[in-house]
Amino acid sequence: MSVKVLAVDDSALMRKLFTQLFEKEGFTVQVARNGEEALSKAVEFKPDCITLDINMPVMDGMTCLALLRKLYPCPTIMVSSLTQKGAAITLEALALGASDFVLKTGGTVSRDISDIETPLINKINALAKTGRAQRPTIKAPPVVKQRVVRNNKSTPFEIVMIGVSTGGPRKLEHLVTNISPTFPVPIVISQHMPASFTQALAKRLDGLSPLNVVEVDSRMVLEAGKIYLAKGDADLAFAKAGADIHVRPVPASPSFLWHPSVDRMVDSALNCYEPLAMLCVQLTGMGSDGVAAMSKAYKGGATTIAESEATSVVFGMPKELIEAGCASHVLDSPKIVSKLNALCR
Repeated sequence: MSVKVLAVDDSALMRKLFTQLFEKEGFTVQVARNGEEALSKAVEFKPDCITLDINMPVMDGMTCLALLRKLYPCPTIMVSSLTQKGAAITLEALALGASDFVLKTGGTVSRDISDIETPLINKINALAKTGRAQRPTIKAPPVVKQRVVRNNKSTPFEIVMIGVSTGGPRKLEHLVTNISPTFPVPIVISQHMPASFTQALAKRLDGLSPLNVVEVDSRMVLEAGKIYLAKGDADLAFAKAGADIHVRPVPASPSFLWHPSVDRMVDSALNCYEPLAMLCVQLTGMGSDGVAAMSKAYKGGATTIAESEATSVVFGMPKELIEAGCASHVLDSPKIVSKLNALCR
């Protein structure tokens, strides 16, 4: 069955470019010029996915998104500009229920969308599959025995690491809002996102959380009860300096497909912590980033949590960890923060 996409943009050129791209991929495409037109076409066309421009006349993308959630809830990808203002508005859209976003790196209207073609197509395919009524049932995970078993006198956790991609900002907002104000362990997060967006996201999360949330834009010594968000367009690495452990941004490695890389974050943490002291969380997202390093940590004794299929926007990253047999707990996203609070009292 062909994927049905509704492309919403006030620019005739952008509508033409998106139509050509989507039809080349075999999608069935309709277009709308503004939010008002998008609402009526969505109800009639019943798309599997919608790409939605933010700045439009008659009815803007934010108003349209809020109404779509009531009239025709469906995976929605916001088309945003690569600016600080664009980042803040896009994060508001994600909080309203948008599934993901792509960036118009050439400005509001660009004759070249080649740089976003691959990520946009990948996101549409993943979200359309998730949004359809029949979803594949996950295979039973193979049995993998941990080489180290936690005893009754549980070794205190020293670090919590969270990997997340598509659908992440809303999950992180819920998590940081409900984290215990006395949470005793540093939390380090790798959210796949560009640098201008991670700065805006850290600021937004900091305003919601009882804990201090900062973007890792330089070398920082880890402190208990603080949340560290990896800088976008880079990777995050742990290192020891005497008795201290610090994190810092490092150039994005071509060895990893997604950035900030979850695998690289967890792998570098293994150089600084015993696996028993590590608590790893794999949230919603496309692909498999994080599964290799988290599986390695799990087999050494780390505790891992994977988000369930039922609440994942895209059941890719957590599914890979579960199917590897390396998830200590599989939980719906609202229950994950409660588990963190309970495990790290």
